[in-house]
Amino acid sequence: MPEDPPEVLERFHETLELVQIVARQVARSFGQSVEVTDLESYGREGLLNAARRFDAERGVPFRAYANYRVRGAIIDGVRADARLSRRMHEKTRALQAAATTSEGTLEDLQAPSPAGSTAADADVALSSQLASMATAMAVAMATSSDASQETLASADESPEEATSKAELLELVREAVAELPDQESELVRRHYFDGERLDHVATSLGLSKSWVSRLHTRAVDRLTRRLRSVAG
Repeated sequence: MPEDPPEVLERFHETLELVQIVARQVARSFGQSVEVTDLESYGREGLLNAARRFDAERGVPFRAYANYRVRGAIIDGVRADARLSRRMHEKTRALQAAATTSEGTLEDLQAPSPAGSTAADADVALSSQLASMATAMAVAMATSSDASQETLASADESPEEATSKAELLELVREAVAELPDQESELVRRHYFDGERLDHVATSLGLSKSWVSRLHTRAVDRLTRRLRSVAG
């Protein structure tokens, strides 16, 4: 196999410490269920792929681009581990939803900022992003296989947790039904039916980058809708 070009290897080695940072962040979500060394191995693969695929002309710094790719590779690696408990798989699903939402935000960040934008506007945008990530995680947890099938609480889930999840699931169903058609279909197929976003994108005739942005916008609408219901 031919060696990667020097610029790819340079990007990889200059950003290698990011793998440890992200791996430790993800590890805190799983406790002793995962080995940090395994997460770092997944992360290095993600970083190398990011270094190979990076396009400087898109206007996003490599470290920001790599952060999403490394995090996604680590989560994908954990999800492939059949030894994890059902609850741990739910956590990886939630983390993946948050990462996907962030990736859509990254696509939007490549557009020029509106004229007259201020630091306060940036703070509002960040708060909105964090709220959307929290919503994506909640939706992913609520539409996990156990919740979608409306089964009874499992051995590691209390009746109270099962009831709360069922209530959230019903709110999510109602909110998704009120989304624009394309966004509603995307959310339904990805979260309720478990289809991969790239498969949904292909069937809808959309590019991967556009479906990522569409997902983020749908989650943003869900955030506002769920907030209005809760309020």
